[in-house]
Amino acid sequence: MNHDDPRALIRYALVGLVVTTALAWTLFLARNAILLIYVSALVAIGLAPLAAAIERWRLPRLSRRAAAGARATTALPRWAAILIIYLALLALLAALGRMVFPPLITQARAFWSALPQMLSRSQQWLIDRGLLSRELSFREAVEQAPLFGSDAVGTLVGALSGFVGGIFGIVTILILAFYLLIDAENIVRTFVRLFPSAQRPRVEDACRRVSTKVSAWLGGQLLLAGIIGSTAALGLFLLGVPYFYVLALIAGIGEMVPIVGPLLAALPAVAVAFTVSPALALGVAIFFFAQQQFENHVLVPKVMERQVGVSAVTVIVALLLGGSLLGIVGAILAVPTAAIAQVLFEELGPEGASR
Repeated sequence: MNHDDPRALIRYALVGLVVTTALAWTLFLARNAILLIYVSALVAIGLAPLAAAIERWRLPRLSRRAAAGARATTALPRWAAILIIYLALLALLAALGRMVFPPLITQARAFWSALPQMLSRSQQWLIDRGLLSRELSFREAVEQAPLFGSDAVGTLVGALSGFVGGIFGIVTILILAFYLLIDAENIVRTFVRLFPSAQRPRVEDACRRVSTKVSAWLGGQLLLAGIIGSTAALGLFLLGVPYFYVLALIAGIGEMVPIVGPLLAALPAVAVAFTVSPALALGVAIFFFAQQQFENHVLVPKVMERQVGVSAVTVIVALLLGGSLLGIVGAILAVPTAAIAQVLFEELGPEGASR
């Protein structure tokens, strides 16, 4: 391009604008796939240290001198290490299910049997205070609920479709993460080669630190879910709320979904407590409010600061920005993204450049 020719500069700028616009539009159209790939990459990065540790296990192998009684060892293949992690996760889920589901099913059946009576008592309380004109049947209450609206069948089909889509999304993430873990060394090696030879050790070190931080984030999320579920079970049990086992499990699962998860998890507990007495419902609401305030302002920042090495202020700001940009998904991905950004800023800053 002739830099002295204004027309050549204009043509170059127009071509660059068209290419940039086309690329941005393509990325926008493929945003769901890109988000899925990013989540898969985070899962792969988070599991990479554990896979590397398992891969270092040495398995006994008979050598060619087996007749003389000599023994040798062989390294565990990468695919076998990843498969061990997946099988361990499935075994953990099965063990938790074996401990949780029997009492969960018992309490869920009792809850379903008592649901019409709970609904009747709740409606009677509203009728006594002039907030409801007449008592509705269970079917009428479901049809008129805001969650279902007038098209209950369509809402149910949409919910089932979303659930099935979520299951397929999780399976896709696990499969893609599996192959990313298998090719992790080649991917990292190719990425490092994009940089000058003098900078490659820094890039490799940054990749290792990102992997460590994301892995710690995954552990921190599980730790937070366990803490919230355990404290919810203890608090609801001490308050005398029925079906506390089911409600505490809902609270633990809700903790995995930032912002709206804890709120949605608290609603069933308050509703069940309301069927016992309004005072108990108020006590449960206060308990969950206090628990979430402690979780939002103390537990999450401190756990993530200790696990991931990201400051409490960064965690709070990342959650706010992620939730504003991408909603629930953005809030979930906020902390690991902030951890990756922290490593990048450290490497691009003056201290990183001086190393």
